[in-house]
Amino acid sequence: MNDENPFPRDLLQLQERLHRAHAEHCAYLAGLPWSVEPMKGWAHGERYSHRGDVPDSPGWSDEQKETVDRMWAEIRQLSIDVVDHPHWKSIPADILVVSRMRLKREGRPAEAADAA
Repeated sequence: MNDENPFPRDLLQLQERLHRAHAEHCAYLAGLPWSVEPMKGWAHGERYSHRGDVPDSPGWSDEQKETVDRMWAEIRQLSIDVVDHPHWKSIPADILVVSRMRLKREGRPAEAADAA
């Protein structure tokens, strides 16, 4: 911790890992079929016409389901680690939320901060 950054280095590293884990999870989900379970698609106008034609979904494989579960478990644990970090006990209650929001901004990986 220093005057320029009020957060301990390990807390910043945890927050950065959380941002990265969340980004990896979102990217992984984007590459999966649209339905977890096999489901028939539909043509434009049949249902949810705002999406246009939707192809059949083969569903997710057991490996894909396990990967998503593992990623969620990592995100949950990192979230717990950030929230339960001892640093928060030293922050007055009236500025706790503002301080946590600042950590979210400052703990972003460089490439994510550049894209935002």
